[in-house]
Amino acid sequence: QVQLVESGGGLVQAGDSLRLSCAASGGTFSGNGMGWFRQAPGKGREFVASISRSGGITYYADSVKGRFAISRNNAKNTVYLQMNSLKPEDTAVYYCAGRSGVSASTIFANYDYWGQGTQVTVSS
Repeated sequence: QVQLVESGGGLVQAGDSLRLSCAASGGTFSGNGMGWFRQAPGKGREFVASISRSGGITYYADSVKGRFAISRNNAKNTVYLQMNSLKPEDTAVYYCAGRSGVSASTIFANYDYWGQGTQVTVSS
């Protein structure tokens, strides 16, 4: 079973950047599609970005398109989320997720394992 640990969250001001990392252990990371989701207080978990096994295919939520970038380093068993031009509405707990399939997916139910999350807070 793959275990995921997120890092890189924090408190920043609007317009700043952050890079989240998600380190995987215990399984075949390089064979899995990966994704990032987020959950704001009082709201459901929403899709942010996803990446295929090879990294060749990525998907983004409309709300982050052009500002966020997902990438992966299979040699390091790590997936990243570079977040630029952060806005207060980006404030949420960010979760890394993996799936047994190789493709990227925007669908919550397609993911089989999850990290514990990292808090991102953007002040105005």
